[in-house]
Amino acid sequence: MSDVSVNPTADETTGPADWRVYRASGVPHDDIATLPPPPPWRAFDGAPELDRLPTTRSGPAASVARAKSYQADDRAIELVNAALYLRRPLLVTGKPGTGKSTLAHSIAYELRLGPVLTWAVTSRTTLNDGLYRYDAIGRLQEAGPIGDVTAERYDVTVGRYITLGPLGTALLPWRRPRVLLIDELDKSDIDLPNDLLHVFEEGNYEIPELARLPEEAETVEVLTVDGQRVPVQHGRVRCNAFPVVVITSNGEREFPPAFLRRCVRLDITPPREDALVRIVEALLGPDAVAASGDLVRDFVERRERTDVATDQLLNALYMVTAGATPPESTRERLTEALLRGLAAGTP
Repeated sequence: MSDVSVNPTADETTGPADWRVYRASGVPHDDIATLPPPPPWRAFDGAPELDRLPTTRSGPAASVARAKSYQADDRAIELVNAALYLRRPLLVTGKPGTGKSTLAHSIAYELRLGPVLTWAVTSRTTLNDGLYRYDAIGRLQEAGPIGDVTAERYDVTVGRYITLGPLGTALLPWRRPRVLLIDELDKSDIDLPNDLLHVFEEGNYEIPELARLPEEAETVEVLTVDGQRVPVQHGRVRCNAFPVVVITSNGEREFPPAFLRRCVRLDITPPREDALVRIVEALLGPDAVAASGDLVRDFVERRERTDVATDQLLNALYMVTAGATPPESTRERLTEALLRGLAAGTP
């Protein structure tokens, strides 16, 4: 992919105006509406179409602050846009603290796609954990003996006990895509990446508890992971706009080729010194930059010797420039402690 300037215009280039929908500008806009139709093999037709969540919030204040300060290089911006155009998941690999998960918040904030749906993966996570949860025991306890309620009432109320997970919510037929963060997939059981293949390829899934209901109960309302009531028809959820899926990995294991070919892959490197300065200014203000002295440069040099993360630098800078302002000798000890390497055995 050829390089493009940061903000090209039709007058500055021989080609068309900026093709990029996401620019890592930290400024919200509605250019997601300018995306061309998806490739024929990535078009979905889920119904009924749902509007974005009825809220103007972009998520918690901390997430918004991270999103606004996010610094992405040209390659990252290009690959994010490739994933948007192709309607493919973005697999982001890099060391801890390089901003992999923050990228999802940056995309959601800039493109006005609502709060990020986050699915934190562990070694015990299964595909069903991401799709939905059915509280069968709660349903039986509230209903009491089956003879106390009509079969029709028992069928219709089943939706009250089904809560869609982050993946299940993202795959609803939203008119605009939701942003889904699948965090640290490399920590999962070995089968989970393969289990995701069909869902990513087909853009749909079935809820058996609803699919086997009689025809009179063909539409049932269920609860999304972020608290909305939405209709599900015939027990099947099919997306309309494929979600913006950001999958993070610390590179602790390899994924199968069949999974990788369905993703756009991005390797994130730690931010350079100039990018770190911009992050500090965005989060702590220009006074923090002025008062930081050589701390940013020292951090970059330290990073070449051991694993340290950007949020460690921010913690140290807050303590020495904007926080409790301890005495000089205490600040030096705190800085050393807060910038301690992440590798096991690092002093």
